[in-house]
Amino acid sequence: MNRRNPMKFGAALFVAAIAAGAPPAVAQTSFQSYRCADGSQFIVGFFQYDRRAHLQIDGKAVTLGKRLALSGSRYSGGGVTLKIAKAGTTLRTPATRR
Repeated sequence: MNRRNPMKFGAALFVAAIAAGAPPAVAQTSFQSYRCADGSQFIVGFFQYDRRAHLQIDGKAVTLGKRLALSGSRYSGGGVTLKIAKAGTTLRTPATRR
């Protein structure tokens, strides 16, 4: 997956994160936008003082809880799993599971 314009969907994701329970006075925010080899896109938001990842995919907001990982970071929730490692970033959704 390749990173793209990190602020493209930032405002929509910020609003979705607030609706999902993230504190409104978040000082540090990081957005990362990805485009997969199959053409699908998603954006992930990370907020200071919040261990969760806030994902915007297919027009829907999904909040992923941080999970134990042997290397890198892993987040999951709602049937979606996001793994971020030195080797790359992978996203598994119910549609991609077989």
